[in-house]
Amino acid sequence: MQENIKPKSSFFFGIITGVAIIAVVGFFVMMGMYLKQDKAKNTPQQVVNNQVEDNQPDQPVSLEALEIKDTDHIRGNKNAQITIVEYSDFQCPYCLRFHETMKQIITNYSDDVRWVYRHFPLDSIHPVARKASEASECANDQGKFWEYTDEVFVNQSGLSLESLSTIAANINLNVSKFNSCLSSGKYSAKVNANYKEGIQIGVRGTPGNFINGQSVPGAVPYEQISAMIEDLL
Repeated sequence: MQENIKPKSSFFFGIITGVAIIAVVGFFVMMGMYLKQDKAKNTPQQVVNNQVEDNQPDQPVSLEALEIKDTDHIRGNKNAQITIVEYSDFQCPYCLRFHETMKQIITNYSDDVRWVYRHFPLDSIHPVARKASEASECANDQGKFWEYTDEVFVNQSGLSLESLSTIAANINLNVSKFNSCLSSGKYSAKVNANYKEGIQIGVRGTPGNFINGQSVPGAVPYEQISAMIEDLL
């Protein structure tokens, strides 16, 4: 018997076919990885215990748990049918992004939305956030909570304990009264109460947002917030 030898053309055809199959498989594997990364980039995120986690909407919480208090800070129409409660951290970069979004929302939906700001300082990663929260309450004693809050976020990148008084001077507060309030710890209990309340209703990072009781955490873009508002109107 004679062993048949395969023609060279068939041999080379087999090699080319094998390479082509490998290339196709590799292409689909790479595309899958790319799409997964792209999805991660576009998913709202929050900082929790020094980690970044996916931030997907949760189930509605009890509206009673989000009942507006006399001590709350409200921007917009206080009698609006849509309430957005935000638990925020002055050193959180996602909160800075969302703060600008909410300013735009209030400008465009001034009659329909009330924005409620509450404190949720992440002490383990933002060492100045808690004192900045207390500082905003001291500014509120002089009727300038929102002005102070806006200015803190504008200066977030250089925020320090020393800069809190500088920010007070920038918005023409009585700095002596402000410093006395801040050093006394007058509002430490209120900030801590906001934080504990946030934990109780499921906030695990910042910004922790609720739109008419629906949890919508993370630096949600304007278009998404606007669409939710339009659905509720």
